[in-house]
Amino acid sequence: MTLREILVAVAAGVVQGFVEWLPISSSGNLSLFLTALGTAPDIAVRLALFLQMGTTLSATIYYRGTIRDAIANAPGWRPRRAFADANAETSFIIVATAMTGLVGIPIYITLIDLASDLTGGAFVALIGFLLVLTGLLQRATDAVSLGDRGTPSLVDAILVGAFQGVTILPGISRSGTTASVLLFRGYEGPAAFRLSFLLSIPAGIGAGLLILADDGLPTTGLEALVALAVSAVVGYAMIDAIMRVVNEVAFWFVCVVLGGLAVLGGGLTMVI
Repeated sequence: MTLREILVAVAAGVVQGFVEWLPISSSGNLSLFLTALGTAPDIAVRLALFLQMGTTLSATIYYRGTIRDAIANAPGWRPRRAFADANAETSFIIVATAMTGLVGIPIYITLIDLASDLTGGAFVALIGFLLVLTGLLQRATDAVSLGDRGTPSLVDAILVGAFQGVTILPGISRSGTTASVLLFRGYEGPAAFRLSFLLSIPAGIGAGLLILADDGLPTTGLEALVALAVSAVVGYAMIDAIMRVVNEVAFWFVCVVLGGLAVLGGGLTMVI
């Protein structure tokens, strides 16, 4: 492993850890970063998805109390009252995760085939276009609300899980999209982001395992470990900060600006 490979792994971990909890696509921005450094588009996509396991670890540690309570309540779980008692949050995670797999796995299979055929400029432009869509969705939630909810429902789980499956596409923010759907459903910002972050745990594990099962590690073992460790440390440090400012920063605008720049840069690359 060369010094350059170590530096790229550290930088990739920092990018992943920093942007995973922002409503700005971590896989999209990390794929952009890796592609700019000369990584093939299909490898960039797989590595970006694989590194979600690092931030999954940080979320697991951060929400360890909630996870411990869910495990303790598991023996009393009953399907008929799954969304009517203290198990509602656990049931939400289970159903939403199942929906994510049903929607996301077919998209992933198509995505890798598509990414393999894209040249750098087209790949960057595609990611930028998807980032703009993410920003517009978030902007819409500023003006639209469908109630005042606090306890997750079966409908919430199905909707959020399905939309999370779509976010396997690079450029569509997982946290931004799932939080936006919850905001549409009437949840307050902190509650929406908390559920979104909790849902990231099984989603991140699933994405990492999918990459490993599909084609093994997207890079060398040591490089992958360095990137995972850095993303976990940075990701943990970011969670609390994001929860403090979740209602005060116009993330939709950041998405639109970054996406617009990516479309412009990708288009110029193809023209030149």
